[in-house]
Amino acid sequence: MLRLGTKLVAAGAVALTIGLSTVTAKAQEFINVLTGGTSGVYYPLGVALSEIYGQSIEGARTQVQATKASVENLNLLQQGKGEIGFTLGDSLKLGWEGDTEAGFPGKLDKLRGIAAIYPNYIQIVASQDSGVKSLADLKGKSLSVGAPASGTELNARAIFEAAGMKYEDLGKVEYLPFAESVELIKNRQLDATLQSAGLGVASIRDLATSVPINVVAVPEEIVAKIGAPYISVTIPAGTYEGQSADVATAAVGNFLVSHEGVSEETAYKMTKALFENLDKLAAAHAAAKAIKVENAMEGMPVPLHPGAERYYREVGVLK
Repeated sequence: MLRLGTKLVAAGAVALTIGLSTVTAKAQEFINVLTGGTSGVYYPLGVALSEIYGQSIEGARTQVQATKASVENLNLLQQGKGEIGFTLGDSLKLGWEGDTEAGFPGKLDKLRGIAAIYPNYIQIVASQDSGVKSLADLKGKSLSVGAPASGTELNARAIFEAAGMKYEDLGKVEYLPFAESVELIKNRQLDATLQSAGLGVASIRDLATSVPINVVAVPEEIVAKIGAPYISVTIPAGTYEGQSADVATAAVGNFLVSHEGVSEETAYKMTKALFENLDKLAAAHAAAKAIKVENAMEGMPVPLHPGAERYYREVGVLK
C-alpha cells in the first residue's frame, strides 16, 4: 500500500509539474512592441498592434514600450530586449552594416525582417513668424532635428548633406522629440522642426492648429542626390491646417523588425495577425492605410525572419 501510495503521489507530482510547465510556457509568450515617442506615428500603431497580438495570439502577454524610435529599437532588438519594433529603412540598413557613426555599436547581425509597412515623410515645418520658407532660409535659424542619432536625425543629416548645408549653418540645433519641438515653436523659442513620420502626424497637426505654419519643401533634385532608400513624394495640400499647396519632400520606408531569438511560430503569428487586422491599424492612424502584403518585402535590407517567410509563402507573395 505504501509503495502504491508513493507511486500515486509521484505520479500526481509529475502531472502537476507538466501542468505548471504548460501554464508557464503560455505565460512566457511575451511580446514587447518597441515604438517611438508618444506624439509620433509608431506609438499609436504599436498600441494597436499589441492589442491585436493580445487578442489573436493565444497565451500572449503584450507590452508597448515608448522609445527614441529607430536606432534605439534596433539596438534593443539586437540585445533581445523586445520581440518586434518599428524602424526607418535607412536606420535598418545602417544597423545591419554596423555603422558606428549612426549610433550602432557594431553589426546588428541578429535582426530579422517582418514587413515593409508605410513610408515616412520628412516633414520640415516652420512658424510663419520665422520667415523660413525654404531650406536655404534655415541658415541662421533654430531647428529641432529629433533625438540624437534617432532615425529622424539620420534623415536630417542626409537632407542637409545633399543640400550642401551643415548643422553649423543653423543659428541653433535642438535634439528634441516631436512634441517638445512643437511646444518650443508655439512659445517662439524655436523656428522650425524636422519630423520624419507618417502624413498627418499628431505633433504637426497640433502645431498647425495653434500657429500659422510654412511647410518647407525638399526639392526632387536634392532627394535624387541622396538616392535609395529615399524617394521623392508630395505632402498633399490640406494635410495640415493652413497648408494650401502640395509640398515636395523625401520619404523613406518603415519596417517592422524582429530578431533571430524569436521563434518561427511566434514570428509567423505576429506577421499573420498584422496583415489580417490592417483595418484596426488604420483606425489607430491613417498612415497604416498604405500597408499592403504585396509590398511586404519591398526594400528589406535584412534577412526575413523564417516565420515571416512562412507566412508570405502561405499567402503566395513569396514563391
